[in-house]
Amino acid sequence: MIQVVLTEKELIKIRRELHQIPEIGMEEFETQKKLLSIIETMPNKWLFLKVWKTAIIVHLTGKDKTHTVGYRTDIDGLPVTEETGLSFSSIHEGKMHACGHDIHMTVALGILSYFAENQPDLNMTFIFQPAEENASGGKQLYESGELDEWMPDEIYAFHDNPELKAGVIGCRQGTLFAGTCEIHATFIGKSGHAAFPHNANDMVVAGAYFVTQVQSIVSRNVDPIQAGVVTLGRFSSGTTGNIIAGRAQIDGTIRALTQEMNLLIQKRVRKIAESVALAFDCKVELDLHQGGYYPVENNQETTEAFINYMSNSADVVFKETKPAMTGEDFGFLLSKIPGTMFWLGVESPYSLHSEHLAPKEEAIHKGVSAIIGFLKERMNLIGK
Repeated sequence: MIQVVLTEKELIKIRRELHQIPEIGMEEFETQKKLLSIIETMPNKWLFLKVWKTAIIVHLTGKDKTHTVGYRTDIDGLPVTEETGLSFSSIHEGKMHACGHDIHMTVALGILSYFAENQPDLNMTFIFQPAEENASGGKQLYESGELDEWMPDEIYAFHDNPELKAGVIGCRQGTLFAGTCEIHATFIGKSGHAAFPHNANDMVVAGAYFVTQVQSIVSRNVDPIQAGVVTLGRFSSGTTGNIIAGRAQIDGTIRALTQEMNLLIQKRVRKIAESVALAFDCKVELDLHQGGYYPVENNQETTEAFINYMSNSADVVFKETKPAMTGEDFGFLLSKIPGTMFWLGVESPYSLHSEHLAPKEEAIHKGVSAIIGFLKERMNLIGK
């Protein structure tokens, strides 16, 4: 097992401090301040950093400067009221690290501290990224140009997984997470008295047709051996029972394991919305918003190297996992930079985004050690 610089006790202390101060995407000012206070205590012989909004980018100059290995963590929390009962629960009312980004940050700091003390064989860029949950922070950061100077040639990241035992590493070739796209549809007709439907244009009926027709996309347009999901979770229309509604608002989400399938489903949703509007002689306003939430498609070469190391390491329990239909904005970075995303087990009976989520902290030290081991071997092999 790799001897990490920050001890398990120190890592747990950092995690608990970060857990107490969750902030919503692009508002992670206190989190950024805390992270900087830790990073600035590390040796800086080959360490350089800069900030962009609430992001932090750290660059380590390697012994060989011809290749840069990237590592990314997200830093934002969720608008969830914590109910774990932990002594270090969130002190920010209505906000919680319910997706484990406090674990992500702590592991990243553990890895960074090691390479700040032990110069890496190659250049390294660490990205502390805001707004994974709500605003495609990875896409924003990439498009800002702030990464250009220290752009990775390959990049890695993980997500905690409460369904895996603490410290277990999970990964797979191909797609790990689905790409997502949010659906916001508004049908606009004409309201009127319930007794005179011929003088109105009923948007409850138009909206209902849209909902039922969308159900045919997965059953008739999606290849049965591929995965696609369209869920319409909100339908809002009307004010009372004796008034014909002149407006219907429908919100939902698309999930698909490839970008091609995501775009196909988007195309069909748009076609159905336009056809319903034509059939009911009404207007439709449709917003299909994907942002940076592309499918997380692991690169074949980097993932083969990752799986080979983790599955053959005596200190690591490795498990090949199935694709998940959850979304992650690391997919955008992987569409620009080859790399690999993987799971780190944190063993909890509660799911991600639950107000009761309480990851097992023993996963932190195990994760730091395993990832350092892989990155050391990866850089050594590339350097040769």
